[in-house]
Amino acid sequence: MDWKYLYTSFEGRIARKDWWIGVIGLFIISLIATLLFGNDGLIAFLISVFLFLAGIACHVKRFHDRGRSGWWSLIILIPVIGPIWAIIDLGLLEGDQEVNSWGPPPETRLIP
Repeated sequence: MDWKYLYTSFEGRIARKDWWIGVIGLFIISLIATLLFGNDGLIAFLISVFLFLAGIACHVKRFHDRGRSGWWSLIILIPVIGPIWAIIDLGLLEGDQEVNSWGPPPETRLIP
């Protein structure tokens, strides 16, 4: 898996497994950063911005795999319902099996 592609690109598609790996990785980074730097200060703010944007990048590519626009990623901003929806839609449901507007299914892609 190309970590740079996973966390910085808003193009293409990723499979459920890659989404779970990306989201769990961000959660672990968040825990470690909180233990090291706390929740206040410039460093904590910068880490939070990176984690938020990296998470959105993962969500956008996963929504692309589901045949939806990346704008659906904004659903996570709805308290309680948004994150639950995202976990069900992105983490549990299968992506499009055929080529869609955002490219071929992730398993058939030679280079991410």
